[in-house]
Amino acid sequence: MQSALAPREYRPELISRRGELIAWGSFLLVGATWIFLIVSGQSYCLAVPVVAIIFFLAALSISLGNWMDRHTLLCINNDSVAYQNGIRNVEIRWENIQEVQVLPAQWGKKVHVIADQAHFRFQMLGEVKLQGEVKGRVGFTEGEMILDEIIERSKLHETQAPEQDQSENGVYYVRE
Repeated sequence: MQSALAPREYRPELISRRGELIAWGSFLLVGATWIFLIVSGQSYCLAVPVVAIIFFLAALSISLGNWMDRHTLLCINNDSVAYQNGIRNVEIRWENIQEVQVLPAQWGKKVHVIADQAHFRFQMLGEVKLQGEVKGRVGFTEGEMILDEIIERSKLHETQAPEQDQSENGVYYVRE
């Protein structure tokens, strides 16, 4: 029998917003240059609007990712696990979890929790390194503990990777 569990909430590490500011600054610089060239009637190469649009889309994407990270919450209680990130809001009862996949990612590992009618993914703690120096941390600091709790509470067992996923070097847990 499972012991009573006080509800626990977990939030991921937040990365620096410097990259977001650089992306928006780059867009503003190229965008202002483009507008200046248009207003002054000077000719310009097609690369100027293309680069402006690329910087805009990159800045928008980075801002959305940062916003989602700041709104991400993973809650574990006696009956279920809940995940929300500002866009996705999922609650899965322990007995409905059918599979958990733990797959390697660029920084840390990604965990995919799958039920019949819902699923969510979260990232375990990973370090962003540049030239051997740690520049930041991403994911959930308590990721290993969260994963262990989900597997234990769901009564899942480790299994072989499905044949189509053999090359991913992941770990798979399923209900028997």
